[in-house]
Amino acid sequence: MSLPLRFAATDDVGAGSILAVGILAVSAISALTVAAWASGVAVDQRVTAAADSAALAGADAIRGLVPGAGCEVAARVAEGNGVELASCVVSGTVVQVQTRATWAGVSLTARAAAGPPP
Repeated sequence: MSLPLRFAATDDVGAGSILAVGILAVSAISALTVAAWASGVAVDQRVTAAADSAALAGADAIRGLVPGAGCEVAARVAEGNGVELASCVVSGTVVQVQTRATWAGVSLTARAAAGPPP
């Protein structure tokens, strides 16, 4: 006794569409994840660059190359780069700074130090 076939080859109509929708959904989620990661990396680089710039500007102020106090100049440079100057310490002719910015609820910080050339 043989059982009758319940599904014919024509019953698979639309399976490719579901597969395509699934592939598109995975691709979209992957693209959004990569975009969010890249945005975070860009903010991190901005915080790092601002720390470097602020430390250099503060050191220039300490040496008298630009007007103002070292930490005041460093704060202006940090704010000009869109980040907050979290701390600034002047030790002789060396300026150490820490900058901070928030991205997606995460606090990103960077530290830098600068002084006179050797």
